[in-house]
Amino acid sequence: MAPVSRLGGRALAALLPDLRTLPGPVYGALADGITALVLDGRVATETRLPSERELAVALRVSRATVTAAYDALRADDFLTSRTGSGSFVSVPAASRVRPSLARWTTAGSDAPDVIDLSCAALPAPPGVIEAAVASAATRVSQFTRHDGYDPSGLPALRAAVAARFRARGVPTDADQILITNGALHGFDLLLRLLIGSGDRVLTELPTYPGALDAIRGNSGRVVPVPMAAAGGWQVELVQATLRQTAPRLAFLTPDFHNPTGALLDESGRRDILRTARETGTTVVVDESFVDLGFCPGARASAAIDPSVISLGSLSKPVWGGLRIGWLRASTDLVHRLAALRASIDMGGAVLDQLVAADLFGRLDEITAARVAGLRPQRDALLAALARELPQWRVTVPQGGLSLWAELDAPLSTPLTLLATQAGVVVVPGSRFGIDGTLERFLRLPFSLPAERLDEAVRRLAGVWIRLGHSGISTRQLVVA
Repeated sequence: MAPVSRLGGRALAALLPDLRTLPGPVYGALADGITALVLDGRVATETRLPSERELAVALRVSRATVTAAYDALRADDFLTSRTGSGSFVSVPAASRVRPSLARWTTAGSDAPDVIDLSCAALPAPPGVIEAAVASAATRVSQFTRHDGYDPSGLPALRAAVAARFRARGVPTDADQILITNGALHGFDLLLRLLIGSGDRVLTELPTYPGALDAIRGNSGRVVPVPMAAAGGWQVELVQATLRQTAPRLAFLTPDFHNPTGALLDESGRRDILRTARETGTTVVVDESFVDLGFCPGARASAAIDPSVISLGSLSKPVWGGLRIGWLRASTDLVHRLAALRASIDMGGAVLDQLVAADLFGRLDEITAARVAGLRPQRDALLAALARELPQWRVTVPQGGLSLWAELDAPLSTPLTLLATQAGVVVVPGSRFGIDGTLERFLRLPFSLPAERLDEAVRRLAGVWIRLGHSGISTRQLVVA
């Protein structure tokens, strides 16, 4: 099996601390340093590491030191060597994260004193859905004279979505729009149509867990590209991975990324899209959070490259209970996707689409109110973390519904398990990566009122103190 990507000696050396300043033998510090990079998601699994000689030169240590470190990594199953191919990063099999329904089966999450931070989503705006349903009810009778099946979606809603793209500088006709049951539904349809078993799909690391599950469910192979430690994209690394692996698809969230809330600027988008064209990679962008920014957004990806496939949804800006999403692509691809969809679910509910069409007329007003309410909640969460857990590192999210906290020890999963006993439901960072990585990170949504967020952080701080006194190894892995 070919590597996902290759990491050169200088590049790996730049990621490691000064080994001579660490306690113990240098080879042990090197092995621990590489292990930490893997568990933190900064070096993706299946990456080919530099040869022993190349890394020794880059680190200015003896080759015997690197050999001993690589041997230690192999003994712990963090490195796999293949004759004639090199050494590849791995994670022990017992620690690999499997698709989970834990979000939907959390016991007791409805108890009054439980603070549920497992989902980055908002309740419906007061009265908005009720008014849209009432309006839709007055118009539904004209559609009841027909069979009601339309796998492409209601023409009026497709036109409304297309108009919104045009307002963002993306020339779009209604026949380029497919209405879906949410953004993830659209991505799953694309995977069913465009990839075969074993085809590669590039993603950010971390990324949306539902997307990872969909790729695996369609027998695709995830090619993760770590994001920068301080937040944001390592554009040159994305470009290098595209060139090295030529993935069939790339799934990116450049507009207020989930879970970090980062925004990719126009220059970065241009560079990535140019390289994707060179490698024949189809780029799919998830724009679910595009209207929830605390700063001006970047130019739409599809305005830079019309071949980009855009996914969107009303779930984040309006309400998750309204299962309405959309997909923008070429007319030919939309027709092919509609034909595929007809064999699966025949199409979406007409009444729901009428409700959505009514909401599109108020979407700017709705999203402005959302952002105005989310900003103080984000700031309250940041303030609580700075006060209660100052040792955690947090980059201020530019938009979206969550922040990505870096813990001072790789104990995200033990923290989430103990937090349930304190009445806080959170999802470990490993759920946003692959193979047990990202144990040093935690996604924290700011979708609850400020006082609940403050209380949640206070409880988490108490649990973190307990963990610090528990003796749990900081190299503990996720056990699924």
